[in-house]
Amino acid sequence: MKPRFTGLVAATFTPLTEDGLLDLGRVPDLVDHLVASGVSGIYINGTTGEGVSFSVDERCEIAEAYVNASNGRLKTLIQVGHECLPEAIRLATHAASLKVDAISATPPCYCKPTSIDLLLDYLEPLAASASEVPFYYYHIPPMTAVAFDPLDFLKEASRRVPTLGGIKYSHTDLAALRACLDHEDGSWDILFGVDEVLLGGLATGCEGAVGSTYNFAASIYLRMWEAFKRGDVDAARRWQGRSVKLVRALVEVCGGRPGLKPMMAMIGQDCGPHRQPQRDPQRGQLEELRQRLESMGFYWWISGDAELR
Repeated sequence: MKPRFTGLVAATFTPLTEDGLLDLGRVPDLVDHLVASGVSGIYINGTTGEGVSFSVDERCEIAEAYVNASNGRLKTLIQVGHECLPEAIRLATHAASLKVDAISATPPCYCKPTSIDLLLDYLEPLAASASEVPFYYYHIPPMTAVAFDPLDFLKEASRRVPTLGGIKYSHTDLAALRACLDHEDGSWDILFGVDEVLLGGLATGCEGAVGSTYNFAASIYLRMWEAFKRGDVDAARRWQGRSVKLVRALVEVCGGRPGLKPMMAMIGQDCGPHRQPQRDPQRGQLEELRQRLESMGFYWWISGDAELR
């Protein structure tokens, strides 16, 4: 019950029509693109996929579309967290029926749990409702403001959640990350979740990573990972530096996450607009972003001919 998700796992986008409805006919092409790009898995209905902005029925439709399109070519993780526990259980049982590789869940973040025990009172029945698949806790304090020590969580959760596989770790605290990786002789799968410091996650010991920019810039990270594996630290740092430039451009021009979905259109994989209340970048911002990408060499970086200079 403790599988290893290795390599890059793309946190998928949810395609929408211009009026904000699901446009799942685009999913097969998106999955084909991800397979061709070299990612090893997909994380569905997470932060990147705007999962919390969709109804339970819509989230089930999105999950089915991606799992069916993948057809075993990519490992599949579905995010099933919900503020309402019975609805989260409904999402979990549906995910299990799709024979996914794992489920994952954010903690409730409006009526926040005030202790790890209370958090596990929520997660224990959720994981048990899909007992045939591993469960990964989604640790993302910048979004949820639920910031329990992840090592303390692992110690308690390993006793109460028999299907626990590990943590999707979206934080930059590398000391806490290493403590989790060391716990019980490396028994737990810790998936790193901050793209622009992935090299730090690899150096700390992670073997798998989940991220948004892997959808449109996987080759940057794969080249960095290859350089790291062969011991070429300078090359790995330079590829990570290119990721940093990309992410800084997205933040400075579009405010961060609002710029991610338009990036897919810029590489020929249009996913449509965001679901409200997220706002799409204005035309001027998109043109500025396009110019920044061209001037920094982004399209060359993701080409098959790119080499370090």
